[in-house]
Amino acid sequence: MRYLGVDYGSKRVGIALSDESAILAFPKEVLENNKVLIEAIKKICQEEKVEGIVVGESYDEKSEPNKIMVKILPFKKKLMDEIGLPVYGEKEFFTTIEARRYQDRKDADASAAALILQRFLDKNNN
Repeated sequence: MRYLGVDYGSKRVGIALSDESAILAFPKEVLENNKVLIEAIKKICQEEKVEGIVVGESYDEKSEPNKIMVKILPFKKKLMDEIGLPVYGEKEFFTTIEARRYQDRKDADASAAALILQRFLDKNNN
């Protein structure tokens, strides 16, 4: 079973994919958050034979929802409605900042998506 991971941002959205056995997550690409975002994600899901989507749910250091969560929740619903795959939430905490420690800003969004997806996979495989 292959999963797609999403690190949602107001300007850019990081995308990651798991391997077919759903053990490892890999950064795939960064998409612009624009009118064709859902369609671009749908195309990736079809091409890669994705069976589930994992979206990072953003929280602060006090485990309170960040201001971006107001946009993430309707985004998750839109993914479910328009793509028709199960959509899971995975609590994330500063994954983009963690990913930026190793690469430039733009590429870090896909790596952050991979971190989110990997945490989900690890929980489900244990």
